[in-house]
Amino acid sequence: MVSQLKNARNSLFLVLCLTGFFAILSSTMSKSPVLPHFAEYLQTPEGFWTGVVAVASTIPGILISLPAGTLSDILGRRKLLLVSSFVFASAPFIYLLITDWWQLILVRFYHGFATGMFVPVAQALIAENFPAKRGERISIFSSATIIGRTLAPLLGGYILLITNYNFRTLYLAVGIASITAFITAITFLKEKKTATERKDSKGATFRSIIHGWKSVVKTPRIFTVSLVEASQYYVYGSIDFFLIKYLAKIAVDALLQGFIMASLLMAVVLSKPFFGRLSDKIGRRTPIILGSIISAVALLWIPFSTYFPVLLLLAMVYGLGFSAVTSSTPALISELVSVDMVGSAIGLLSTVMDIGQTLGPLVCSFILVSSLEYLGLFSSLSTILLFTGLVFAVSKVAKTKGKMLS
Repeated sequence: MVSQLKNARNSLFLVLCLTGFFAILSSTMSKSPVLPHFAEYLQTPEGFWTGVVAVASTIPGILISLPAGTLSDILGRRKLLLVSSFVFASAPFIYLLITDWWQLILVRFYHGFATGMFVPVAQALIAENFPAKRGERISIFSSATIIGRTLAPLLGGYILLITNYNFRTLYLAVGIASITAFITAITFLKEKKTATERKDSKGATFRSIIHGWKSVVKTPRIFTVSLVEASQYYVYGSIDFFLIKYLAKIAVDALLQGFIMASLLMAVVLSKPFFGRLSDKIGRRTPIILGSIISAVALLWIPFSTYFPVLLLLAMVYGLGFSAVTSSTPALISELVSVDMVGSAIGLLSTVMDIGQTLGPLVCSFILVSSLEYLGLFSSLSTILLFTGLVFAVSKVAKTKGKMLS
C-alpha cells in the first residue's frame, strides 16, 4: 500500500513537470521573440500602448495567484490545474483570430491567467505530497519550467526565421506545445487522490476566504519570506533586461551576450534541485541568507568588469545565489501555515514575485538615466538583496525542515 502511494505520487510529480515544461514553453514562445514583431505588424501605437502589450500578461499573475491558491485549498488542486491547462491550450489559437492591435492586449491578458494559476497551485500540490522533500521537488519542477522558458526563444526565433516571420505558423507551433501540456494534464483526472489531497468545499464562504487571506497577509513570518521573494524577482527581472544592455555598451558581441545569459539560466536550472535538497536537510535559513549575499556581491562587481570570462563567472555566481534563495522560499512558506492554507500562502508568494518582477525594470530604468548609470543600477540591486537578506537573518522565521507548522 505504501509502495503504491509512493508510485502514485511520483507519477503525479512527473506529470506536473512535463505539463509545466510544455506549458511554459508555449507561453514563453508566444511572446519571445515574436511579440514585438507581431505588435508592430498590427500597427500598435508607439509608447504607452506598446508598453501595455508588453506587460498585459503579467497583470493577471498579480491578480489571480492568491485567489487561485485559495480556491485550490477549497476545490482541489487538480481542478485548478486543469482550468489553467485549458487556458494554456486555448489562448494560442485565439492569436490566429487577431486583426487589430487592441485585440492583442486582450489575448495577452487572457493568456496571463494560465501561468498565474498553474505555477502556485502546482507548487502547493508538490509541497503537500512531498513534505520531507518539498524543497527538492519544487526546485526540480521549477527547473523543468525554466528549461521550457529557455528553449522557447530559440525555437520561436527559428520558426520565424524559416517562415519569413509567418506569425500564423508560429502560433500554430505554440498551440501544439500547449495542447501537449493539456493532454498531459488530463492524466490528473485518472489519478486517484492521495491522502493529502483532502478537498471539501462545504462550509467555505466568501467571508471565510477573506479571513484566510487576512491571516496569511498579517503573519509576520510569511511577510518576511514574501519580502525576500519580491526582492529576488525584482532583481532578476532587472538583470534579465539590463544586463544585456550593459554588455552591449561595453562592446560584448551578441553571441557572447547570449552565452552569458544562457550560462546564468543554466546555473539556475542545474543547481536548483541541489539547493532544494540541501535546504530539506539543513533548513531554509542558511541557503536564503548565503544566497542573498552571494548574488549581491556578484552584482556589485559587474559594473567594474569588462572582461568576458569575469562577466561570465559573475553571471553564473549570481545565478547560483538566486537559485539558492528561490529553491527554499516556496518550501519555507508552505511550512509556515496550516495544511489548509498552503495554496493561499504560495499564491501570495507568487503574487509578490510578479509584483517584484514587474517593478524592477521600471524602477531601474529611472536609475539608469541618472548620473550614476550602470554603477547606480547594479549597486541598488545589490543593496536590495543585502537588505532583505539581513531582514530575513534577524527575523524569527523558524528553522523548519520538512515540517508543516500550524
